Amino acid sequence: MQWEAVIGLEVHVQLATESKIFSGASTRFGAEPNSQACVIDLGMPGVLPVLNEKAVEMAVMFGLAVNSEIPQRSTFERKNYFYPDLPKGYQTSQMEEPIVGPGYLDIPVGESESKRIRIHHAHLEEDAGKSLHEDFHGMTGVDLNRAGTPLLEIVSEPDMNSAKEAVAYLRGIHSIVTYLGISDGNMAEGSLRCDANVSVRPKGQEKLGTRCEIKNVNSFRFVEKAINHEIERQIELIEDGGRVVQETRLYDPDEDETRSMRTKEEANDYRYFPCPDLLPVELDEAYIQHLKEGLPELPEQKRERFTSQLGLSEYDAQVLSASRPLADYFDRVAELSGDAKLAANWVTGEFSAQLNRENLDIAQAPLAPEQLAGLLKRLLDETINGKAAKQVFAALWAGEGHTADDIIEAKGLKQVTDTGAIEAIIDEVLANNQPQVDQYKAAEPDKRGKMIGFFVGQVMKASKGTANPQAVNQLLKDKLDQA
Repeated sequence: MQWEAVIGLEVHVQLATESKIFSGASTRFGAEPNSQACVIDLGMPGVLPVLNEKAVEMAVMFGLAVNSEIPQRSTFERKNYFYPDLPKGYQTSQMEEPIVGPGYLDIPVGESESKRIRIHHAHLEEDAGKSLHEDFHGMTGVDLNRAGTPLLEIVSEPDMNSAKEAVAYLRGIHSIVTYLGISDGNMAEGSLRCDANVSVRPKGQEKLGTRCEIKNVNSFRFVEKAINHEIERQIELIEDGGRVVQETRLYDPDEDETRSMRTKEEANDYRYFPCPDLLPVELDEAYIQHLKEGLPELPEQKRERFTSQLGLSEYDAQVLSASRPLADYFDRVAELSGDAKLAANWVTGEFSAQLNRENLDIAQAPLAPEQLAGLLKRLLDETINGKAAKQVFAALWAGEGHTADDIIEAKGLKQVTDTGAIEAIIDEVLANNQPQVDQYKAAEPDKRGKMIGFFVGQVMKASKGTANPQAVNQLLKDKLDQA
């Protein structure tokens, strides 16, 4: 039997506000445990929450970016459950009237194809604390610094059918929230994490299978591995005569498997009821329109501009637009150098490769876009050739000079374009390699093309890589054919 996976994601995004969603406590990451949990976050008697306006603004910006309906009214509820890192015994969240309504996100599924993933809604809520299981000798520590941090939970429809599609959707969400500046998207620090609802059904069947939820997966790679494992587990279970039980599972990356955590709760298990301390949020059209007009150029718009206006390939546009810092860096290099395609080649090639080798973010790169653009200008005006350009790049990266011109001058890398100077080098090379010249002359014409590479190499070596390769090739061919 052929099986089909059905996947929906619940993505939790920590919003980049300076203070928490209902209090003035700091949201700074990395502080001493329990140093940023105030009486409001802990729900102490007599305290009242006050909604963070910036969190509302960020949620609406996201909704506008994913083509969502923005209701003019949203409300908060209390979601009741017991967990050690939930100090109030309930989580202030939204259910009946969320702040962001239905929308969609188009994801790439091929070189030039896309698939539309519907977004059911997105709602605001407060984050819980964090249970710590290491270094406590069989006990669990609780850090409540994160309690009350504003979260935007984005709930998709079950429109994905593979782990790759789920990762593409998650990357799309990550790209949007970082472009908007509403989250740093740092999955290692928990700024973006997701729960994956996975089920399988016979291919062609409309009825959904029983789903299992994989909780709190915090990397793109683990999301893909966790979903693939869960799909295989469910198929094997059904084919062996068993049945899938609706439950919450955890992914163990060390064992590459999912394990049962608890039976899946339904909404009524949480005993939702309206929060008595918070008034409904009411937004007017002028407010929504103001935020819409202030949105930056988003990834999809950048991809369109890169292909239609700058002439980049779909692949290059996809790579460059995935990250706002990378897209901004490329835009600057392309603008200053005047050649978008060459800029794309170097930014996605040598520049990105060096970042990966040293495990650096764009902000940590020692090479400014102005410096790379200066290098590309010298390639374009043939001051240097491709080999010398790589030397200049390495020297700029190492901080050996401030500009490409400085390094070209200091290292003597200026390309020799004077044909007279090149001919003199060629004459010397041919005179010192008479046996190879004789072999070339005796060879069939169709084999001479490969043999000329030897002479090109010798000339480039003699010129210390500064001779113009195109001139070398042409002059060599003329002299060898006349020899």
